[in-house]
Amino acid sequence: MDESIEAAQAAFDARDWPRTAHLYERLAAEHPDDDRIAAWLYDAALAQKFLRNWPEAHRLGRLAVAHTPPGQDPAYWNLGIAATIQRDWATARAAWTGFGIAVPPGDGPIEGNFGRALVRLTGTEGSEVVWIQRLCPTRGRVLNVPFDTSRRYGEIVLHDGEPTGRRVVGEHTFSVFDELLLFEPSPLPTLSVTVNAAEPADLDALAALFDARNLGFEPLANGHILCPSCSRDSVELAVQHHHGTQRCLVAAPLETARELLDAWRTPQTRDWSDLHAAH
Repeated sequence: MDESIEAAQAAFDARDWPRTAHLYERLAAEHPDDDRIAAWLYDAALAQKFLRNWPEAHRLGRLAVAHTPPGQDPAYWNLGIAATIQRDWATARAAWTGFGIAVPPGDGPIEGNFGRALVRLTGTEGSEVVWIQRLCPTRGRVLNVPFDTSRRYGEIVLHDGEPTGRRVVGEHTFSVFDELLLFEPSPLPTLSVTVNAAEPADLDALAALFDARNLGFEPLANGHILCPSCSRDSVELAVQHHHGTQRCLVAAPLETARELLDAWRTPQTRDWSDLHAAH
């Protein structure tokens, strides 16, 4: 058995995830009474997670937690992710509860208020960090209008549990998590518009109009371009206050966007032009 354990560990160290999963699952099957079975099954499930083989990560994760007492053990967290992806809500709820997280009662998808977090989305133009409203420990709704138009405001994304960066806003520090997959797409198109706002309060008022309709508004000046290494470090963010001529993105049907922009416009201090689909 020692040789099998060494082979499995070597495969893990080499990031040979198919072999890792196979060897650890075989160890668990051949030695069901060994007190290391929970760790073997966890590593097998983790390897399948790295492979993004969610049905197998789900199956092996359930076996792992069957041998793991409740508590803040990563076996429960990874099962929560895999079960959510598989839309096995009963198992996801049991996994989060087993980890020690209270979830809203019910049988279907978890629709709670778990605060805000930052997620690194992957789009056709690279990666981009956006704010989300967390619905459960691993799912969240995108609150920014992504600058990469292959992604959309209002998408529900699923993220990993290990932080890969930090953002400091005033006295508060927020972790950045990597996206695992797009869970539900958003129907809202991304539009581009030029606005002229005499004061920051004018731009804030426009953003509030869109927010009140559960639509998105994002000045391009809000963005920060970071190298990949810097993005995964700790970054301090200043609160933005924009005015003057600003290029902005909005997430809304074209006619609704035009309606809101017209309602915001005033003769002296607020104006807009060039509303079109963003590319």
